[in-house]
Amino acid sequence: MEDEGKKRLTTASGNPVDNDQASVTMENPAMVLVSDVHVMEKLAHFDRERIPERVVHAKGAGAFGYFEVTHDVTKYTCADFLSKIGKKTDMLVRFSTVGGEKGSADTLRDPRGFALKFYTDQGNYDMVGNNTPTFFIRDAIKFPDFIHTQKRSVASNLKDASMFWDFLSLTPESVHQVTILFSDRGTPDGFRHMHGFSSHTYMWYNEKGEHYWIKWHFLTDQGIKNLTNEQATELAGTDPDYATRDLFESIEKGDYPSWTAYVQIMSPEEAKNYKFDPFDLTKVWFHADYPLIPVGKFVLNKNPDNYFNQIEQAAFTPSSFVRGISSSPDKMLQWRLFSYPDTQRHRLGVNFQQIPVNAPKSPVHHYQRDGYMNMHHEADPNYYPNSFDGPAPDAKYAVPPIDVSGMAARHEFKLSDIDYLQAGELYSRAMSDYDRTNLVHNIVVHLKNAAQRIQYRQCAVFYKARPEYGIRVAEGLGLDVERVKSLAAMTQEERVEATKG
Repeated sequence: MEDEGKKRLTTASGNPVDNDQASVTMENPAMVLVSDVHVMEKLAHFDRERIPERVVHAKGAGAFGYFEVTHDVTKYTCADFLSKIGKKTDMLVRFSTVGGEKGSADTLRDPRGFALKFYTDQGNYDMVGNNTPTFFIRDAIKFPDFIHTQKRSVASNLKDASMFWDFLSLTPESVHQVTILFSDRGTPDGFRHMHGFSSHTYMWYNEKGEHYWIKWHFLTDQGIKNLTNEQATELAGTDPDYATRDLFESIEKGDYPSWTAYVQIMSPEEAKNYKFDPFDLTKVWFHADYPLIPVGKFVLNKNPDNYFNQIEQAAFTPSSFVRGISSSPDKMLQWRLFSYPDTQRHRLGVNFQQIPVNAPKSPVHHYQRDGYMNMHHEADPNYYPNSFDGPAPDAKYAVPPIDVSGMAARHEFKLSDIDYLQAGELYSRAMSDYDRTNLVHNIVVHLKNAAQRIQYRQCAVFYKARPEYGIRVAEGLGLDVERVKSLAAMTQEERVEATKG
């Protein structure tokens, strides 16, 4: 038994350790002995301390808090944690950069991950979004290629502006997200001063089985604050953990950050006739058509006690739904439902949901067995169906059906002028002169490092969004504006042919 108030060093099995400063050796010469089980355990564990970092969202910070319902939305959803005004639900939130490695700087130009885990009374609900309402692509078949262009060159192991812009200019659907990314919103001032979005469309359904399409919006109560490109670059060198430090220290001193939650809601009938595909991740629903409806607020009031256990091992999966919330016909979302839990099985093991930070606070009953790190204690039977009163499905938790039809094939999304519309609206209507100037500057600083033929192709994409947009970037790069106009007048196929290497 330990002396009162004194912690005794032990092995992982609980055996007391007599000395932690000298290995067991022969006296002369000092040959070590493999019978020193303490050092063997210590080194063997050290050799295995690192788990695979996330392929994307590797660098991040997180905290615990709670979500409180402030408005009645039971007309739209039967989700238990949203069932009454004043109801509070424990939460975990992780913010992150997307493209950089685990040791990269917090202030790099990048989207920011915005992942929420709600520990509800009916299981965990994960909302895995970003600080942008859109994304670069709308079909996950393009995702590995896109991420490869945001990482490092195979040959040089350096970031490569040519491959970065080559992919984007060959994928014009990206222009909306590119415009957001290269505005000052691409370098937020820490995690506390940015909004969060589901980006994807999700389904809400109520007790009657009626369903609606929704988008989450989490607006920071601290107010939006961004960094200029130069401020972000300076901080990357002087304080690469700037956002991590800001979040931790603000909570530590009791300055708890909060966000107000809203949704946009669209009926199934409206979705059939909207101006564009409402499930296209490269588009937003116009607020004039679907205004924000308040739902609640979340507050972060507790830092992790152990970063590795509670943040690095946190596993967020958009497939983690609760009754009242489900997926939608969003092609990116459909594949994320597979890819996210699959990468967690690789990174943390097949039983990643049993790690305390990922474990639901509600009862868990299933027939999954064994595997690495299994701690689930379910008695026989271990199969279904059975006649021994084992866990059984409950039809009341069925998701409302949606009507699907047509031929199963690779239906390509045809590029059209509407793919440039929202980027142009963002540039001309939502941005101030200051914002537009910074946007052009930020693009020029990065795009100038790409091959000139790619610069021309990308400037033509900007020109199609708004002529002024493309002209200003082209002038900043010293390009022939008339050639940009000529390329913009071509089809995408013609433009690609005209700018081949």
